[in-house]
Amino acid sequence: MPPVVTVANLRKAYGPLVAVDDVSFEVEEGEIFGLLGPNGAGKTTTMECVEGVRKPDAGVIRILGHDPADRSDDLLRRIGVQLQEAQLQKRIRVWEAVDLWKTLFPETVDADGLLAELGLTEKRETKFMDLSGGQKQRLFIALALVNDPQVVFLDELTTGLDPQARRRIWELVLGMKERGKSVFLTTHLMEEAERLCDRVAIIEHGRLIEIGTAPELVRRHCPERTVHFSTADAATPELFSGVPGVSAIVHDGERFSLTGLGPDFISNVIERVAEHRLRVTDFRTETPTLEDVFLQLTGHSIRD
Repeated sequence: MPPVVTVANLRKAYGPLVAVDDVSFEVEEGEIFGLLGPNGAGKTTTMECVEGVRKPDAGVIRILGHDPADRSDDLLRRIGVQLQEAQLQKRIRVWEAVDLWKTLFPETVDADGLLAELGLTEKRETKFMDLSGGQKQRLFIALALVNDPQVVFLDELTTGLDPQARRRIWELVLGMKERGKSVFLTTHLMEEAERLCDRVAIIEHGRLIEIGTAPELVRRHCPERTVHFSTADAATPELFSGVPGVSAIVHDGERFSLTGLGPDFISNVIERVAEHRLRVTDFRTETPTLEDVFLQLTGHSIRD
C-alpha cells in the first residue's frame, strides 16, 4: 500500500530562523509514527505544515494522495487532528462540544460510544472549564476521532499530564492502531515514543538526523550492553577478561560491571559465572534506550 503521509524536502523559516530544513519521511498505513525531539526542535512546525495549518516555504506534502494546503472536503473527512495548544468555550459541556464537531462532517461515529471509549461518559454534562488536564486531552482526542478518520495527528498529547493520565491516553492511542488507524504523533518523551511508536524520526535544529524502529536505532548507535552483579566469592576482574565481547570491567569489592558487544555477550558472562560456580546476587542487565541514542547523536538530553 502507498504511504498515507509523504513529506519530501520540507522547509519552513520564520525570517532568519529556519525551523524546518529539508525534512523528508513517510508514514505507512496502520502504523504509529513518532516525530521525536527536544522542545524547539521543529516538531510542531513540521506537524502543522503536514496538517495544512501552516504553509511551508518549500517541499511536497501528501496525505492520502492530497495536498493538505488544498483543504479538500475529501481529505478533511478522512483525517483527525489534535493540536498541541487548543481551547474550547469554557462553559461548553462535553456532549455539546462533541455534537458541535459532528455537524462539521457528513458521517460520524456514535457520540455516546465514543465518550464511553474515552472514559468521558460520567463527564458528558461537565463544562470544559471544570475538566482536569487529562480529561481535556481525552475530549480533544474525541473531537479528533468523531469523524472516524483514517489518519490521526496528535501533537504532544500528554505533555503536562500525570503518569496515570498519560498511561490512559497511551492505551487509547494503541487502541486506534488496533482499529486500523494510522497515527502520526510528536513527542519529547522517550518512554512515550518507545511504548507507542512502530517507527520514530529524530529531529534536531529543524533537520532529521535519524529514522527507524527503536530497536534498530539502539542497535545502530548504542550496541553495548552492561551486566551488573555482586558475588562474595573470590572473583577477580581477570576471571572475566577473557569473556568474548567484553570491552570494559569495573570492579568495586563484591560488585562487578561488565560492558561488551555482540548478541551473545550476556550469555557469555552467564557461562563464565556458571563455569566458576560463583554465587551471584543482584544480577541485572542494562540495555540502552532511545534516550541513550539521542544523547549519542546530539550530545545533550532530550529535555534540553
